Amino acid sequence: MNRIIALVVVVVVAVLVASSSVFVVDPRHVGVVASSGGSPATLAEPGIHVKLPPPFQTVTFVDTRVRALANPDADRYATSDKTELLASPVIRYRVTDPLKLFAATKGDPQTLADRLASLSRDALGDAFSKVTLNDALAKQETIASGARDALREAATPLGVEVIAIEFTRLDFPPELADTVYKRMSAAHEQAAADERAQGAAEVQQIKDDAARKQQGVLADAYSQAQAIKGEGDGKAAAIAAEAFGRDPQFYQFYQSMQAYRETFKPGDVVVVDSSSDFFRFMRGPNGEAASVPAPAAPRRH
Repeated sequence: MNRIIALVVVVVVAVLVASSSVFVVDPRHVGVVASSGGSPATLAEPGIHVKLPPPFQTVTFVDTRVRALANPDADRYATSDKTELLASPVIRYRVTDPLKLFAATKGDPQTLADRLASLSRDALGDAFSKVTLNDALAKQETIASGARDALREAATPLGVEVIAIEFTRLDFPPELADTVYKRMSAAHEQAAADERAQGAAEVQQIKDDAARKQQGVLADAYSQAQAIKGEGDGKAAAIAAEAFGRDPQFYQFYQSMQAYRETFKPGDVVVVDSSSDFFRFMRGPNGEAASVPAPAAPRRH
């Protein structure tokens, strides 16, 4: 009976030793095998492996997938113009060197989370301190990219590659929100007023340019009209001179008719001396001078 009990005990101990010596690493992880004697830790790739039972050797499983670290509580960051913002970042990372990570954190996931959170606050604080409030709100991706690069360098000793930093919240603290919104509203109103003033100035400039062009066109047109009129007057005078040379009597008759048209208007009543030379063509088409009675011969007594 004692032999049976002893055999059972041996079997149980063997099973326990075997179960603590054999371990399986799935494809999502790698195993870090550490020895109690101070020997360097070794990696165990996915598959079935054997190690010494504790406390001689222990295995720590490290997740090598892309993971996210979120901060449930927003942190305060100050911009270059001394305005505070609340930001809640999400850090996406993956472990690229499990041995470095194990040496820095002893495989404790919480230690890694705390270290990454602290490093990210430093990186984001530096990134926000280099930009103004308006740039911080308008260029969130640029700020996140700069903070990611800084955090990536700081996290290298941890064996971690930082892939991205994203913001789930970027807002003003409650005690500053109203003041900041009023300031932003005033700035936008001023910008709108400046745009309207610039637009009005441009409209006036366009009107002034159009007026100058109009005056130039009118001046050119008037100059051309005067030139054409002068040319026409010259031709008319030449024609009239030629006509006068061919038939002086007809030219005098025509000129007199024009003078009568300009002098007498419909309805005018004019008292004139019909014997005047001005009316000679009214007495006849040839413009004969008015006949004057001959003086009477002296009588002889």
